[in-house]
Amino acid sequence: MTAKLPSSLQTTNRRHFLRVGATALALPMLEAFSAPAASKVRAGAKNFVAIGTFLGWHQNSFFPKVGGRDYEIPETLHPIAKLRDEFTIFSGLDHRAPNGHGAWSNFLCGQSPKSYSLDQMIADSIGASSRFPSIQLAAGAGESDSKEGNGISFTRRGVKLPQVQRPSVLYRQLFTSKADRSRTEYLLRSGRSSLDLVLDDALRLQKSLPARDRDKLEEYFESFRAVEKRMGRQLETINDPIPTPDYKLPGYDPITPNLQIEAEQIMYDLMTLALETDSTRVISFFLHGLGQVFSFDGKALGSGYHGLSHHGNNPAMIRDLVTIETAHMHCFAGFLKQLKEKKSPQGKSLLDETIVLLGTGMGDASRHSNANLPTLVAGGGFKHGSHMALGASKNEAPLLGDLYLTLMQRLGIEQDRFSNASRNLNELFS
Repeated sequence: MTAKLPSSLQTTNRRHFLRVGATALALPMLEAFSAPAASKVRAGAKNFVAIGTFLGWHQNSFFPKVGGRDYEIPETLHPIAKLRDEFTIFSGLDHRAPNGHGAWSNFLCGQSPKSYSLDQMIADSIGASSRFPSIQLAAGAGESDSKEGNGISFTRRGVKLPQVQRPSVLYRQLFTSKADRSRTEYLLRSGRSSLDLVLDDALRLQKSLPARDRDKLEEYFESFRAVEKRMGRQLETINDPIPTPDYKLPGYDPITPNLQIEAEQIMYDLMTLALETDSTRVISFFLHGLGQVFSFDGKALGSGYHGLSHHGNNPAMIRDLVTIETAHMHCFAGFLKQLKEKKSPQGKSLLDETIVLLGTGMGDASRHSNANLPTLVAGGGFKHGSHMALGASKNEAPLLGDLYLTLMQRLGIEQDRFSNASRNLNELFS
């Protein structure tokens, strides 16, 4: 007997359903692709950008003192004050995760660190419609840290995805030359041929394995299938026209930690170009926090970024920390302004088509607390302009994952569970 598809899946993009359906046959997650019809938020956005700071945001300088629409712009958010109708501030949300730096990666993962991250869940649903299913970036990290240190994006299997921290590398990826494409195509085809041979060997091996080892082998197969799909997608688009932006990179890459602000400005420019040219629809951007000492107006701050985040309520250290965070926000303001100014053929702004999530997995770095995570959502066509103060009752307060469910539904992804969250915050945007 042929089972009838649930109505929520009948409207799903066919290619997406076939891909997800093939996986869901072996996993008890099919229910995750349907959401109660009454709780749906109108789909309207097509892009998703997540920006996270490793050392958090000073809560008293990020959160308004009152909820609702008539709040006074807090100090850290002054650079985006003129855009207040384009974003919503959330306080009182977190993942109910353990405290400590080790749980920072909970930002996009939920209660369990280094698990399937929000950006990758979204990329696996909508990423195939662009040249790059997702792009992962970082600013302020050391060379080795970007490879071995803290991550922001994790696959379904919990594998950390590498981050690009050189603007020149990102630029070449987005706007590479024809000659580079020929080499890329050769490498992709060679890689896929080798992959086929490995899979043949693995299939032969499977016949000789005991049943208890087959689950591990299936994970192995799934990893290779993911690589194969990514390679296939790149080959499909290898001869697509290359965008030619009117943008000139600086003559150097600002990759040292103390040039983090300079790197952010360039990365935001390139992120805007990536979205404008539809090169990708999913971007994560990790703002690291090491011991770098910043200088503003020719004067160096008294301590390094990491040291200032452990301020112990020292007013002078908090002042310098907020100075750094405000500099981050100035860069962010430039990004939002660019998105707002860019128009689609339908006349919508790129900001209306893009959900921008700004947040962190660190609620208070000074206390290593992962509670009450500073969170801001911009764009996406939502009704904005408010401070949503949601943490009055800790036991009844929603989770940050509940907000993520709303963001996914806004992107047309029918999802009713994220980590330990199972409701949404759609009513807050109605």
